[in-house]
Amino acid sequence: MTVAPAPQRPVASARRPQSGPPLLAPVLAFAALTVAYVVVNRSTPHPDASGLAVLHYARSHGTAIKLGSFLLLASAVPLALCAAVLYRRLRALGITAPGSAITLVGGVLASCALTASAMFAWSGGRLPVDAPAPLARALADLSFLSGGPAYAVMYALFTAGVSVTGLLAGLLPRAVTWTGLLLAAAGMLSTLTLLASGFAYLLPVVRFGGTVWLVFVAVLLPRTRRRTPHGQEPGPASS
Repeated sequence: MTVAPAPQRPVASARRPQSGPPLLAPVLAFAALTVAYVVVNRSTPHPDASGLAVLHYARSHGTAIKLGSFLLLASAVPLALCAAVLYRRLRALGITAPGSAITLVGGVLASCALTASAMFAWSGGRLPVDAPAPLARALADLSFLSGGPAYAVMYALFTAGVSVTGLLAGLLPRAVTWTGLLLAAAGMLSTLTLLASGFAYLLPVVRFGGTVWLVFVAVLLPRTRRRTPHGQEPGPASS
């Protein structure tokens, strides 16, 4: 009589949960491209400049506009990667609250805003000699709105998702999380620029302050969390 072999039990995988690729690389790339863009476009006409002034600048600085558009578009790529890596890192750290999803959505939408701003700026830099001044002003406005208030409010969602999650779960120092929440509030308030130009000073605060804040997040956000014995909740974060 032949005895059938006992069914083998599946071997549990010993692989650790993956927390995603290094976060610092896309963050530094985003920061470097942002600084380069600002340096190239430092003489761009202000939003209250006339259409004739914008058109004159486009005709005499076409190369700078195209280079700035390229740098702005390039910076949108690592920002989207940052959002994806942060989402995956937070999920690997056990975050199931909406904060991780808000981080992903805010980062991706902020990247899309930079992309739109780059496209409008590039189009404005290619206007023909006989182009009407109102068209130049309109393209400049669309580029400003996309890369200014629209980017700021989407980046506010991005920072809020990371900061609230980091604060409640103890993943980041309180100084970093509260700074992120202040930047998120500034990003939301910057939408008032559409009603009063006096709020425009909040835009560079979010742009540059948010970039520096993101570098700190990339350095301080842990990959794993220590677990305490007896099935208690995860303890303080560890690198």
